[in-house]
Amino acid sequence: MSRVKRGPSHVKHRKNILKRAKGFKWGRKTKLKLAKTAIKKAGVYARRDRRAKKGDFRRLWQIKISAAAHMHGTNYARFIHRLKQANVTLNRKMLAELAEHEPKIFEHILNSVKK
Repeated sequence: MSRVKRGPSHVKHRKNILKRAKGFKWGRKTKLKLAKTAIKKAGVYARRDRRAKKGDFRRLWQIKISAAAHMHGTNYARFIHRLKQANVTLNRKMLAELAEHEPKIFEHILNSVKK
């Protein structure tokens, strides 16, 4: 059986790993063994936080809607309940945008739901 020298493929593999570890602190950006574990952990954290970001934004939208609803004499839970009863299909993201940037329109929605 012939001998396989894997110099070029090893260099390419190492270069790709270190490219992904660029910007890491200490030896994790230059030492292959440390870079491998750092990249794995970074990937795990990235995946976890992509999932968590959705909940973070939902909580932010709820806070914005709640603040706007309190300014008009109701609370978040009652406002959302009345929206569902009135079959208004605006999502929380749009309601938060309206509450923040278009308070007159938000007030109009709130008053139409109150009746």
